[in-house]
Parts: sequence; C-alpha cells; structure tokens
Amino acid sequence: MTDIAIDIQDLRKTYGDLVALEGLSLAIAPGEVFGLLGPDGAGKTTTMRLLAGILAPSDGSARVLGMDVFREADGLKRRIGYMPQRFALYGDLTVAENLLFFANIYSVSRAERLKREAELLAFSRLEPFRDRLAMHLSGGMKQKLALACTLMHTPEVLFLDEPTTGVDPVSRREFWRILYTLVNQGVTLFLSTPYMDEAERCTRVAMLNRGRLVRCGTPGELKAGMRGMMLEVIADPMREAKARLTALPGVHDVQTFGERLHVRLDTADAEAAVTAALDGLTLVSLRRIAPGLEDVFNALASGEGPS
Repeated sequence: MTDIAIDIQDLRKTYGDLVALEGLSLAIAPGEVFGLLGPDGAGKTTTMRLLAGILAPSDGSARVLGMDVFREADGLKRRIGYMPQRFALYGDLTVAENLLFFANIYSVSRAERLKREAELLAFSRLEPFRDRLAMHLSGGMKQKLALACTLMHTPEVLFLDEPTTGVDPVSRREFWRILYTLVNQGVTLFLSTPYMDEAERCTRVAMLNRGRLVRCGTPGELKAGMRGMMLEVIADPMREAKARLTALPGVHDVQTFGERLHVRLDTADAEAAVTAALDGLTLVSLRRIAPGLEDVFNALASGEGPS
C-alpha cells in the first residue's frame, strides 16, 4: 500500500477569468479523516470534483491511490466513492432498489451485491426500512442511504461533500459513528463540512479561502496558531456591547456565539480597554478563553491570512 492515499500538486481550476482553485498542494495518508473548511465559494466542491475525476484540472496534478484522477478516471472510479451535496437517490425506488441500482452501475456481482446489501443495511440500521420508498425517509435516513449506495462497490477512498448538511444533531452523530467504522476498516475519508464540531473529529483540516490554501494542520495546531488573545464577554444589551467592542482599537474581530461574544485582541494590554468600553452596560462575565475552530474559521472568512 502506498504511504500517500491522495497526492495533490499545484492543482488549479479556472472558469474563464474566474479562478476557482489556485495552486493547491496536499498529501493525505491512508486511513486519515481529512477535513476541508472554507466560506462559500472557497473552492471546496471544486476540489472534491477534481479529485473524483469529474472535472479536468486547468493545471497541476492529483493522484488518488497512485492513479491520475483525470487520465485514469475510469479505473479510479471503481476504487473511490463520491457523495456530492445533492446525492441522486431515486425517491420512487425503495431502499433496497436504490442499493440494487448502484450495484448495477458498478457491475457488482449478484453474490457480492447480496452480501454487501446485508452488511450495509445492518451497519446503517436501515434494514427495517428496506422496502420503504426513499422519498418517505427522514433527512438523516436519506443521508445514510446515500452513503450506503456510495459504499456498494467497497471504495478505498471516500469523498464526502458536506454530507450532514441539514441533518439533525442525533442523525449527524449516527452518521459519524458509521464513518468511524469505515476508518477502522481502512477507508480514507476526505470531506468538507460547515460544522466545526465535525471538523474537530478530523485528523487534519485544510482551510481554503478564495480558492487558495490558507492553513493546514491538526485542529489543535490551527487553534494554537491564532493571532492575539481571545476574550469571552457576556454583556447586556449585547448589540450595544458588540458595536462598542468592534470599534475599539486593538480588537481584530467580535463574533456572536449565542449570548456570548468572542473578542479577539492584539495583545493582553487591550483587555483593560475592553472593560472600559463596556462602562455603563451590564457586564455579566468577562474571561480569557482558548480559541475554538470556529474562531479560526471566522478569522479566515474575514480574509485574514495565516499567522
């Protein structure tokens, strides 16, 4: 087995004058859970489609399992699975019929199909619903069926483009239980997600902004690389507190997290200025905190480069 499952070198994709991806280079080891983060339009879906052999690169190269993703796309597609944001389930087919359809697409033999169908229905917990029309499944069950269809031909690398978007928290946890089972079986996962708690589950995360790689590392490394210091503020009225702090010199940005404000400062010297700026408001709490991945993501979305 190669020591690199996905090898990306200076990958570029343009559409006329629009640069969707610029000079992306990454190496993903077998068995990694690799996450891709970035604002809308950052190039996440373009990256997924390039690696799945759906799009041709404008420049650069990418190899998955040692195979060129464009020149050897036909052979590669039998070894990878790709689950786009809108997976093409057939609502007027049952759960079992959808699995049969995808087995036929990948020319899975009848004996292997029956074996895989039993395994996939069991591990996705869809066996009780095998005869239910896909259109009548819940959102979480539809996502699990989409994943099961993607796995029918036993891929070695799985590309998942925001697979749990719009799914309730309980179903998201169940979906990740299934993903971890796949990783334990040796599958490499490359996924994009809008959820920071899911990004925390990844072995490494790459952050894209405007088609460029801004940061890459473990979740811990990304959080440790944040500039300045972070304060958590609870004050009333919150809108006025945010307005005052946003205008304060030395404050990088202020983000809202429920009833809390995360205030990122240049240095600890600005902490006294934060307290003074809130004079006249009800200050419930002010404390230093370690930044989370969402803080890193917000800094990225605001256009800040690496530290």
